[in-house]
Amino acid sequence: MERTATIAHCSVFFSGLLFGLGLTVSGMINPAKVIGFLDLAGNWDPSLALVMVAALAVSLPAFRLILKQQAPLFAGKFSLPEKITIDAPLIGGAALFGIGWGLAGLCPGPALAAVASLNTSLLLFLAAMLGGMFLHRLLFKKSN
Repeated sequence: MERTATIAHCSVFFSGLLFGLGLTVSGMINPAKVIGFLDLAGNWDPSLALVMVAALAVSLPAFRLILKQQAPLFAGKFSLPEKITIDAPLIGGAALFGIGWGLAGLCPGPALAAVASLNTSLLLFLAAMLGGMFLHRLLFKKSN
């Protein structure tokens, strides 16, 4: 059991490392590049669309193959979303995410990948992101 846990932790680490490397190489940790992609009315930079298309080209077939398995390699069952309805919290959260992404040029994954730069603006963004997560937890505590 302990050996399986160690292998699982290593696979998680290397998956995260690969993800962060992909974000870095593609330029998705550069807020100016992301804002250029989001600026459809101005000087639009379509290069990140290619990153998204390449990611989908790899992940969609992989998901189809993986989900045909009985269970993941290092867990008893798949942890898939059970909620499939579109409701006000989903729309509100998506809108807040989009506004934050457009204003900052970063979303959580690329921000964490870029943390090694120790850029002051990035560290402020991360602090604000963590503050928002904490605030959400306080305001929307689920009662058991």
